[in-house]
Amino acid sequence: MRDAALRYMTGFGGHFETEAVEGALPKGRNSPQRPALGLYAEQLSGTSFTAPRHDNRRSWLYRMRPTADHRPFERYDGAPLFGAAAGEEPLAPNRLRWDPPTDLPANADFIDGMATMLHARVPEDLEGVAVHVYAAERGMDRRVFVDVDGELLILPQQGAIELHTELGRLEVAPGSVGLVPRGLKFRVQLLDGQARGYVAENYGPPLRLPELGPIGANGLAAARDFEAPVAWFEDLDEEVEVIQKFLGHLWVTSLDHSPLDVVAWHGNYAPFRYDLARFNALGTVSFDHPDPSIFTVLTSPSNVPGRANADFVIFPPRWMVAEDTFRPPWFHRNVMSEAMGLIHGEYDAKAEGFAPGGLSLHNLMSGHGPDLDSWGKASESELKPVKVEGTLAFMVETCWPYRPTRFALERAQPDYDLAWAGFPKARLP
Repeated sequence: MRDAALRYMTGFGGHFETEAVEGALPKGRNSPQRPALGLYAEQLSGTSFTAPRHDNRRSWLYRMRPTADHRPFERYDGAPLFGAAAGEEPLAPNRLRWDPPTDLPANADFIDGMATMLHARVPEDLEGVAVHVYAAERGMDRRVFVDVDGELLILPQQGAIELHTELGRLEVAPGSVGLVPRGLKFRVQLLDGQARGYVAENYGPPLRLPELGPIGANGLAAARDFEAPVAWFEDLDEEVEVIQKFLGHLWVTSLDHSPLDVVAWHGNYAPFRYDLARFNALGTVSFDHPDPSIFTVLTSPSNVPGRANADFVIFPPRWMVAEDTFRPPWFHRNVMSEAMGLIHGEYDAKAEGFAPGGLSLHNLMSGHGPDLDSWGKASESELKPVKVEGTLAFMVETCWPYRPTRFALERAQPDYDLAWAGFPKARLP
């Protein structure tokens, strides 16, 4: 028998408001510090945060328990004819986390000490992104590297490095990033004896500064703070090994001279470095935690307006002043996929279990949010102005699903500090 009490709201694409219990829906804000009835505020994003307003789709949910509070998914074989993707190894839709790798090759240079962790799409699509980690104990003497598949955004986590490129030299220390364009030969030399860090490899359109929109002309990363090298050359008539990455594989040849022999150059296709401390972080000065897109340093667009092939986002030191607001990143499900790393300090939503040099993965529509301890402290803290200091986290977000490599899967840990961790149930009347 049908329930005669069913009711509906009409209209296509409208903005609806509804509550099954009176007082459950916050008025005038999205994420109060303590939602009514002990509910959990969770944003469900069906488009990227930066999609144009007329295309943007998102809803705020006020639920009895966060979506992230669940056991890991396991393979279901009860419907054998449904959902099969031919030729692909299935990837569970689980959150994953990695400690800083301790088993990368010993006494390796930047290239031999690199491991691919995540990849989205393949280089021949000219779309997508990959995330790597590296550990180096010696410089790249008498050898250079060239990546034809994409540009490389290098993020040192320990140990400063010097990039010797065809167009000049760049020193890049932890807290800074260096970018080497697709197809440019370079080597990495160590300035502190050893080095560890991350690399984001962008297969798609070159990274650029994001549009500022209503922010105006100033804020976030400023063009004037990006530094390109002056001309420098290496006059070396000795054998030099050239390693090239092409369509996901490495190839090697040798020259009888150094290819870093450019004596002069002009143009706008060049390597650069950027000190992340120069990023002018913006945020709310009233209520509600902002979407993380407000922290975008660089973006590679996709063929859909407002949807990024890759966004490089940081979470730097900043003031938190929002009133009656849950200040850490809220519980969330996102159509974008998020790979996050930590340069130093603690990430404000994951005080435990996320170490500098580590990595986490939240693939598209994977429920995620603060751990139980971070949620508890943020729900009860006195909301006075607080300076978030001594931390630098980053995210490489993409509209494509990430697939961990075999190397990564063998070392992955379930990111389930949330799961069945004792989040209290909402107090419904």
